[in-house]
Amino acid sequence: MLHALEAWLDEPSEARAAAIGAAIAEVCEPLGLSVGRVDLAAPPLPELHLDLGARDGVPAPIRLPDTDGEGGGSDVIGSVELAGDPGQAASFRSALEFVFLAVRGRASATRAARQLAALDVAVRGISAQRDLERVLQEIVDRVRDLADAEYAALGIVDEDGAIIRFITSGLSHEHRQRIGELPRGRGLLGLIIRENRTYRIPDIATHPERYGFPPNHPEMHTFLGMPIAARGEPVGRLYLTNKRGAAEFSADDERLVEMFALHAGIAIQNAKLQDHERRLAVVDERDRISRDLHDSVIQSIYAQTLSLDDVPDLVEDDPGEAVRRVDDAIEALHGVIRDIRNFIFGLRPVLLESGSLEEGLRHLGTELRRSGAVEVEVRVDDPAGALDTLPIELVAELLAVAREALSNIARHAAASHASLAVQAAAEALRLEIVDDGRGIDPEAATARGHHGLPNMRARIETLGGTFEVARANGGGTRIIVAIPRRAAGTREAERA
Repeated sequence: MLHALEAWLDEPSEARAAAIGAAIAEVCEPLGLSVGRVDLAAPPLPELHLDLGARDGVPAPIRLPDTDGEGGGSDVIGSVELAGDPGQAASFRSALEFVFLAVRGRASATRAARQLAALDVAVRGISAQRDLERVLQEIVDRVRDLADAEYAALGIVDEDGAIIRFITSGLSHEHRQRIGELPRGRGLLGLIIRENRTYRIPDIATHPERYGFPPNHPEMHTFLGMPIAARGEPVGRLYLTNKRGAAEFSADDERLVEMFALHAGIAIQNAKLQDHERRLAVVDERDRISRDLHDSVIQSIYAQTLSLDDVPDLVEDDPGEAVRRVDDAIEALHGVIRDIRNFIFGLRPVLLESGSLEEGLRHLGTELRRSGAVEVEVRVDDPAGALDTLPIELVAELLAVAREALSNIARHAAASHASLAVQAAAEALRLEIVDDGRGIDPEAATARGHHGLPNMRARIETLGGTFEVARANGGGTRIIVAIPRRAAGTREAERA
């Protein structure tokens, strides 16, 4: 009989149930007992209903030890009709209870293992930040299987409670297509959305809130539905219908589905956070392009306008110089076009082709000197050659700051001389940019619409360095940038 019950547990078919009846009759015959009806309702076992023919038996309850954890009493899980010696009947009923207890223990252990495996799959899917649709589909498939439901569905709702996505299990894609559009959240689905609580219903066909099904919708009766929340906010609903092997979904089913609803909420919340991160990444990329265009491309174009300002006069006074200026401007503008392409695709500007901070600074100085506006001196103090190992990203940021500073000097300082001084000391990398112009008030607020100083400061602080603006001795402005060597790193460390 135990073997027949275990086989039925693995495959609860009519044939396996009939085998259980035959095993019971075989055991009862030597005891002089005849058996009528046997009914069993002991989740997670499937329901069992057998009619073994005897009509003169007395129904007696089948009991199992209390499973509520509260102690005292026992659970009535079914009944058996036995005719014959009362003592033999009592002994057989006790044996039957022992067999059912053993099989239910196995079923509970199997179900717990399946639940853990399913939860493991859900957690792995969520932690791996996989595609939300795939994670939720796995959750719906697993919970339908574990709760022994014919159908399951998960609906994601918007701020107004309207269903915007609906993931199903138990329906083929073709069947979904025949049903048509997403449910509108009327009837019981709408009730769960509006009241934000769990509903466990024996038959939705007779429920007063039933709204009805669209054409081609499968027939549904038993129902379990509950809200899905994330950080206290409703984000979806989980539904199961047509409980297999039982008259309705149980409290154990409800607790099981609650666990999966919790994981579904986490998955949906993670997806929202990832979407928010993607949006922030787009904003950051726009800021990067805006900053790079302002600090590099626009400044390069402005430098060329300075060099071309007096070309009309030079055409008459010094035609050779005018031609040289125009040729230099054309060459520089070709470089600007390449820089624009590079910035759009997140590549390094042409100024960084050599990867050398010193070479890049000298290039900037030459560019401004050619404009005829300011004489630029570049000084480098790097006895150990540390500048040659700086990460390319750090070189790019320092050159962007230097270019912006030199552009400001050319446009606003009315200076005749500027210097770029780099010192690679043991404790920090230091860059000083000094001019002999009119100077600025370091405490003055940045004028609305001017982004130069804030952009420079943001670049350096992002690198973990400091950015200071001060008055230079004898007039003019002094910008001091310091990057700790531990923050600056090396190109070798970057590759590692």
